Amino acid sequence: MPGHSEDTKGILHPDEQARHRSLARLPAGLEMGRFVDWYWSVRWDLRGRAPYFAEVLSYPCVNVTFERTSTRSGGFVNGVCTTKSVRELTDVGETFGIRFRAGGFGAFTGLDVGSFRDTAVSLAEVIPGTGELTERMLAASSDQQRRVMVEEFFAGHRIAEDPNYCLVSRIVEAMQHDQELTRVDQVTERFGVPIRTLQRMFRRYVGAGPKWVLRRYRLQDGADLLARGHIDDLAALAATLGYFDQAHFSREFAAEVGMAPMEYLKNSIRSRNEVTSKVLREQTWTS
Repeated sequence: MPGHSEDTKGILHPDEQARHRSLARLPAGLEMGRFVDWYWSVRWDLRGRAPYFAEVLSYPCVNVTFERTSTRSGGFVNGVCTTKSVRELTDVGETFGIRFRAGGFGAFTGLDVGSFRDTAVSLAEVIPGTGELTERMLAASSDQQRRVMVEEFFAGHRIAEDPNYCLVSRIVEAMQHDQELTRVDQVTERFGVPIRTLQRMFRRYVGAGPKWVLRRYRLQDGADLLARGHIDDLAALAATLGYFDQAHFSREFAAEVGMAPMEYLKNSIRSRNEVTSKVLREQTWTS
């Protein structure tokens, strides 16, 4: 049975998604690791099957993708997605992605990441000279080759240390992992940054405001716990995540995810049981 981990956080209906596509990740090298969380790839083959809509509560970061599908191919810069991301998987296709750290793409390129929010644009329009890289990436036969190509291509981009990016990284790291951080005023007090300054830095480097980033992380926490089936008290969960009450959490969850928390929990348990049953049947058949 597929397990849940920090790596599946943000992926909605993770057990169900795993039945329709594969997901792999590769670590970034030392130099690119200053700006990149990891490289990832998704592949699917749904020929003869109905399309599948993969849903994600995206992290507050930019993804550069190299895609080869029946609907579009090429290199793209995908800005922060402030709504639920829905990707239709149909026929056969693959995507290789570079997940930049929150603020990393802005520090790496010097661009205002807020201009890419909720949109995708051609990589060549953003980073000149990447047309040939895109062609080579799409022609490569393995993720390892693609990882090497990316690291070699950007090896000559010597980026000076940026104290603002370092500060943004520290703040975002705290927002992500410290569930006691639920309000922006807690962030400004802890890091000694005026609210206006914080908002300007987040627009420039992250692409979304600090309040949205906090809410997205806490909503991801809630969805992850529900997907694991670890929740039997929604009121306690809402309080832990910093919501005023259960009703507030349920409304926001339903608005973002598309179903109420308890419905999502039941759907996750049902999907997990279906996967377990399939594995047990296969084990019985091969034993």
